[in-house]
Amino acid sequence: MKIVFDKVNHTKRPFKLSVNSISLEGNLVKRGYHRVSLNGNLQGIINLICDRCGDEFKEDISSPLNLTLSDEVIETQDDLDIIEFLDGVIDIEFIIQSEIASIQNSYHICKKCESDKDEFEREF
Repeated sequence: MKIVFDKVNHTKRPFKLSVNSISLEGNLVKRGYHRVSLNGNLQGIINLICDRCGDEFKEDISSPLNLTLSDEVIETQDDLDIIEFLDGVIDIEFIIQSEIASIQNSYHICKKCESDKDEFEREF
């Protein structure tokens, strides 16, 4: 789903999109000439890999998502949750895929390894 940046105005524009069993539902609101605020909820089932045993497992996620979107380069350290769409088109599918990749690249432990009390590293 792509939305032209200039088509978003100061009234909430609702959207909903699902990618790979993860859905993002929320609103887009213009917050300035070059800024749009995305407020939504990311939810669904995501495939993860346990960082301890290497097994794949599924995890339910439900997470609020609040981002600032811009159609120009923004250099600030105040807001690190900015995505720049320099072509003037907001790509909701790209946002979902980026969030999925961010979650998958974090540290995850499956239920089996959570209950395992053995030492993780062993010296021989």
